[in-house]
Amino acid sequence: MLSIIEQIKQGKLWDFHGGIHPAENKDLSNKSPIVNAGIPQELVLPLKQHIGSKGDIIVAVGDKVQKGQPLTQGDIAMCVPVHAPTSGTITAIEQRTTAHPSGLSDLCIVIAPDQQDTWCDKTTYADYEDRDPAELIDAIRLNGIAGLGGAGFPTARKLQGGLGNVDILIINAAECEPYITADDRLMRDYAEEVIEGVRILRHIISPKLTIIGIEDNKPEAIKALEQHVKEDDNILIRVVPTKYPSGSSKQLVKILTGREVPSQSRSTSVGVIMQNVGTAFAIKRAIIDGEPLIERVVTLTGEAFKERGNVFAMLGTPIAYLLDKFGYKADKKHPRVIIGGSLMGFTLPHSNVPITKMTNCILAPKRKELPLHTYEMACIRCSACADVCPSSLLPQQLQWYAKDQNYEKCEEYNLQDCIECGACAYVCPSEIPLVQYYRQAKAEIWARSQDEINAERARQRFEAKQARMDRDKAERENRFKKAAETRREEMAKTGGDDAVAAAIARVKAKQAAAQSEKPEVKPAVAAAIAAAKAKQAASAQGATSETLPDNSEMAKLREERKRQARERKAEKEAVESTASASSNDSKKDAVAAAIARAKAKKAQQASEQKAPVADTVVENSEVDPKKAAIAAAVARAKAKKEAQQAQSESNSGTSVETSETDPKKAAVAAAVARAKARKAAQQAESTSEPVAETETVDPKKAAVAAAVARAKARKAAQQAEAQSKSTSEPAAETEAVDPKKAAVAAAVARAKARKAAQQAEVQSEVTSEPATETETVDPKKAAVAAAVARAKARKAAQQAEAQLETTPEPVAETEDIDPKKAAVAAAVARAKARKAAQHAEAQSETTPEPVAETEAVDPKKAAVAAAVARAKARKAAQHAEAQSETTSEPVAETEAVDPKKAAVAAAVARAKARKAAQQAAKEQQNIEED
Repeated sequence: MLSIIEQIKQGKLWDFHGGIHPAENKDLSNKSPIVNAGIPQELVLPLKQHIGSKGDIIVAVGDKVQKGQPLTQGDIAMCVPVHAPTSGTITAIEQRTTAHPSGLSDLCIVIAPDQQDTWCDKTTYADYEDRDPAELIDAIRLNGIAGLGGAGFPTARKLQGGLGNVDILIINAAECEPYITADDRLMRDYAEEVIEGVRILRHIISPKLTIIGIEDNKPEAIKALEQHVKEDDNILIRVVPTKYPSGSSKQLVKILTGREVPSQSRSTSVGVIMQNVGTAFAIKRAIIDGEPLIERVVTLTGEAFKERGNVFAMLGTPIAYLLDKFGYKADKKHPRVIIGGSLMGFTLPHSNVPITKMTNCILAPKRKELPLHTYEMACIRCSACADVCPSSLLPQQLQWYAKDQNYEKCEEYNLQDCIECGACAYVCPSEIPLVQYYRQAKAEIWARSQDEINAERARQRFEAKQARMDRDKAERENRFKKAAETRREEMAKTGGDDAVAAAIARVKAKQAAAQSEKPEVKPAVAAAIAAAKAKQAASAQGATSETLPDNSEMAKLREERKRQARERKAEKEAVESTASASSNDSKKDAVAAAIARAKAKKAQQASEQKAPVADTVVENSEVDPKKAAIAAAVARAKAKKEAQQAQSESNSGTSVETSETDPKKAAVAAAVARAKARKAAQQAESTSEPVAETETVDPKKAAVAAAVARAKARKAAQQAEAQSKSTSEPAAETEAVDPKKAAVAAAVARAKARKAAQQAEVQSEVTSEPATETETVDPKKAAVAAAVARAKARKAAQQAEAQLETTPEPVAETEDIDPKKAAVAAAVARAKARKAAQHAEAQSETTPEPVAETEAVDPKKAAVAAAVARAKARKAAQHAEAQSETTSEPVAETEAVDPKKAAVAAAVARAKARKAAQQAAKEQQNIEED
């Protein structure tokens, strides 16, 4: 049986499935020789003009380049560089539209030619037969040669894959696409250079047989090639029948060798390597002449061209330049410019698209020459597409799956084997653009495969990183472990211990000792700690210590200065407000000033009275913490009382300010009040000191003395209230008396009553301290004393209610009384009601203390009694407030009072009341914080 090579030499040919015989239309462009298209005004060079990856740019904008100078570079086989087609200047590196069916843009280098066409240095290999094939392959790659048949596969990469694997070299000269005659004219005009390029390929590949496959519709090209082929070249020129697509790689291999290329494989897998005629011509120019691939033969055809033919066009030449130069006249209704033939070509979006290495034809047909597809119709299942498919596929099924985006099924039906020849679309009676569906599906499948490749690469990188980190961690642990073992061995040799282990053991021993040793607190120490804490809690504002005497004094001075400044400011504002209301009322200004001074002195006396009481509390707290806590409670109660008194004074002050008194008599009354206040303060200080110092007194006697003192204090308070009421009532009833004198007398009486009440309360509180400290008092006597105190408190509250009920009647009935006097009487009534309520509350708060401290008394009864007392005190306070509100109504009805003066007086009273309340609140807060 003859071998394949012997059968080929004997002239045997094979056939492939399908194929069509469309109108060739080659006579339009193959009658004239190839001409030079010239140098355009601008060259646009895409970085990627082949299958594979683009190179790295090695030039910049503004650089001057020479003809043949590389613009990009790449170190991988699937990357070929781009060279400058002519000399000029790089004007831009930007995105431009490229020759691709998608019509998308890509990064391009723009050159402005200088029309000098100056060459750079060339590297030639005239003695290529003495060169190593690997050196020649690298030279082919550096000269940027890719397949010029239309696929654009890098030639160097294909040659590397065929070294030692192939026995047949096929030169594709079939050129089966209608309208295209580039290879035909190249073989006619440059047959010698084509054959020389085939010899270079034979030297690199070293095949057993070289075949030039050419269709029988090119007789002139066949004769030209036969004239330059020698007998020792071992080159066969094999003429094949004209049939589309016989120029496809797999189909031509089948025709010439009878070998079937497997699905998704290349011809090298069956021992055959194929190169195009134009590629052989470019290899000859690169190896022998040293010219990189900077131009190619392009067919200009179609009835819209005035001058049809083939031209040598520089890569990057805009198609618009060729259209203008060769007389393109667009169709009026349907202008079209197609790159490629009528079957495999695609329409350009516009003419500003450059020529690339894969551009072999520019077709500009008219509407009658190449009719447009009207519209896509439904498939009639005629199977004509399957009959003509050269790859033996099922175009109908592939179109359904591609349209449904079922790309898995498309791959299952071998969509990648489709050569996009367009034979199926050519014979489809429904005019379905099948090739467009296939191209779109292929692009989507490729994008998905790239994503999967990238994801797999990322996964591998991540796993490699994790493995490296684990390896480094294990190495560190081993290194630390070896270092520790070495240290232990050295310590064992020298007779010492491991320093790290010893330090850890010492730390653990200390922690265990600290947890196990719990210091036993002795009673004396605990008592001292409690006393210290109680002393800190009970220290009042202004309380001095031995360590910081100056700081407390300075604090007191600062508070005093702040208080005086606030009072001066309030006086100034009150004077300004009264001056704006009535500038001529000098008597009222004097009265307001005297009242302000009296209140300032009262506040100073109250602060002075607090000091000895706080000292006694501090001294007593040093002895027992419980006593200190009691003293602190007493201090807080005093602060509350003072705040209530300050509020009552501010409320009662309005009646004094509203009355028009003689300034001289008011000054005399104020001086008398000041003298009495000083005397009462001195008496209170002298009485409080011995009481605070007597700690060794018999507790029973002390309790009796405290009870007696409280009773006297209450009696004095009641007498003072009765006197103030008796003095104020005639002033309200006697109309013939001088109102100024009556007002002065009433103010003096009220001031005396307040002072007496304050002195009595201070004395009762100071004397009650030792009684609270005596825990050994007889509980029965203490309970009796508490009951007596509660009874007296109830009696005082009832008297206050009775007085309040009797006093408002004359005021309400006397409608003809002077409105000023009525206002004074109403203010006096309100002040009395508030005082009575405050006294009742204070007594109810102070009386339950002895009962609560006597532990021997029945707790349930004591609690019940205390609750009853508190409830009654609240009820008395509510009655007093209700009565005070009823007394204020007639005052509100007296419309004859001067509204300006009443408003000024009310504003002054409110300001003073706010000040007094703020001071009392601050003092209470300081006491609680200490």
